Amino acid sequence: MLGIGRELSVRVLLLAVMALQTPSDGEAAASGRAPEEAPPTQEELAAITERGKMLYEYDQAAWHASDAVQMANPKNQEGQRYIAKRENGRWRVVFGKLNEDRSRFGIAYEAEQQEQPREFAMQKEPEERTDEGFFLYAARAIELAMKDFGVTNRPYSVAVLPAPAEQFYVYLYPSQTKARVYPLGGDARYLVNADGTKILKKRQMHRSVLETGMPLGKKTVAGFHAHVLSDVPEDTDVFHVLTQDPPLPEFVGTEHFTYQVKADGSIQLERGTKRKKK
Repeated sequence: MLGIGRELSVRVLLLAVMALQTPSDGEAAASGRAPEEAPPTQEELAAITERGKMLYEYDQAAWHASDAVQMANPKNQEGQRYIAKRENGRWRVVFGKLNEDRSRFGIAYEAEQQEQPREFAMQKEPEERTDEGFFLYAARAIELAMKDFGVTNRPYSVAVLPAPAEQFYVYLYPSQTKARVYPLGGDARYLVNADGTKILKKRQMHRSVLETGMPLGKKTVAGFHAHVLSDVPEDTDVFHVLTQDPPLPEFVGTEHFTYQVKADGSIQLERGTKRKKK
């Protein structure tokens, strides 16, 4: 339950967002804009939440599995790529490389999630094992997306998740490099075909990278950012909320709507924020 002061702060923030988002009648008439599109359905918002949660789980699995492998041998990850896959409710993370003709993915290390989500048991393959299925296709998809995304001036993370029709979603998003500072933006999601050889669609989710810090000793009740590339929140908005410690709600203002991404990752379309049709 929110305290009175916290609840008031959230309401003040929401009113400020609405004031920034909703134009006057004169501004709306002068813009000559067509009537707004219908708001997204609950099913569409739930799908964004689900992808965002999976991205968060992937990121966490890759982080803790990498720690387990690094502890075993600090040099064993050089030149290798990590790829995570969720099976039977647990994550398996492999570390390896594509061969020269990209027909096989060689696996040198594997880490399995244990009873505690942050614990991974690492094992080294006695002889490099090759994969010609999921991990091969995922590695190709990652390589393809990274090449299209181009060189960056800061560290980036990459994740690959299953998409409909046995295709892949590949995410590129800025890595967290400072404690309690959570970057958001400058990210993209790619839809890649089933064998990882062709980009079917690219979605630029945000443009500029925002560095969101959580100051010590000060209570922050929620964050806010304006979203100009679409009229719905993005998968990485959900990821951003869940990554923070503790998770912090985020208000997302688009051209026509304001949303709240709650601390559990669910998305709520706030009432009274939709523009009136003319």
